Amino acid sequence: MQGLPSKLAQNLEKRKQEKAFRSLKKASSLIDFSSNDYLGLASSKKIYQQTHQILIENNLLQNGSTGSRLLSGNHKLYDLAENFLAEFHQTEAALIFNSGYDANIGFFASVPKRGDLIFYDELVHASIRDGISMSNAKAYKFNHNNAEDLKIKLKKLLNPENSEVYIVTESVFSMDGDMAPLKELAGISEEFDAFLIVDEAHATGIFGEKGEGLVQELEMQNKVFARLNTFGKAPGCHGAVILGAKSLKDYLVNFSRSLIYTTALPPHSVATILAVYREFKIGIREIEQLKNNIQIFKNEITKNRLQRDFIDSNSAIQSCIIPGNEKVKNVAESLRKGGFEVKPILSPTVSKGSERLRFCLHSFNSENEISEVLKKLAKLMA
Repeated sequence: MQGLPSKLAQNLEKRKQEKAFRSLKKASSLIDFSSNDYLGLASSKKIYQQTHQILIENNLLQNGSTGSRLLSGNHKLYDLAENFLAEFHQTEAALIFNSGYDANIGFFASVPKRGDLIFYDELVHASIRDGISMSNAKAYKFNHNNAEDLKIKLKKLLNPENSEVYIVTESVFSMDGDMAPLKELAGISEEFDAFLIVDEAHATGIFGEKGEGLVQELEMQNKVFARLNTFGKAPGCHGAVILGAKSLKDYLVNFSRSLIYTTALPPHSVATILAVYREFKIGIREIEQLKNNIQIFKNEITKNRLQRDFIDSNSAIQSCIIPGNEKVKNVAESLRKGGFEVKPILSPTVSKGSERLRFCLHSFNSENEISEVLKKLAKLMA
């Protein structure tokens, strides 16, 4: 068997020297402050049973979808789920993708065209960046959550030859846990006749009265061109959806390569999405429990005098800046030995000097667990 080409081997060795080498590890049984399962729905027996019942009711007791959605894979659960999602999220149409990554790649590689301009927050997710890199449009980043910087760049770079302008942000940012100034961005979009795109991955199932997301909590659903909501985080299952006009859905079905050229999700995955969203519509107590835990965590940050180390956030993501890959890994390992699973986020995933511990909070974390993990962290930071 051949080994790696020399350039690849050098890159891998460099990653090791920078203490940024990644490896696949088994899931732990420690106290969870690391997973995206914010509401604990990934292990919900009720959702599991309801999913099975949906499959039985629709006579879809099969393991795979058998093909892409444009061939044999568009089983009837897709219509049921997409219609439910569109109604729940108060939009005209919904289109399910296999993952949030697939959705962002498929959207940005096909929607912005040559001659168009994309303005994106400098901290948007890698999947958005990768999709933008596949587009023929010109792209410019603006300073994080800085609406004024966006306006300056728009005024400077717009000209009569530009066809369309797209403004891109996350509603809740995956690494910092802070929130975009969505109302300001919507105002700028209207002023410059631009299309606003919002990735709601870390807001879905958390913000809004029933987990609709931050856009709907702010009653902005009619001011956004496209929303991406993923299911692998708070909903506890798999896949993603792009929400928008029926014409946008039609366009993506015809031109989004990550939708067209991949095998569709199996019936079980789509049935799980539908089961979770039916629970959201009824209303689940876990959302309120999570919000309470976020406030408890913030209070404990203050009690342990850690405010200077944490990025201010009102979301389920709470990040403690500990510069240096080696240092943040050591702190994470010390917490692990104390029984707590908290992931270190290393450069180059985040910029050098902003390495951090990322605490992901859950509805099932107890007040005592929150208190103890921050007490241990405070001692390690002293």
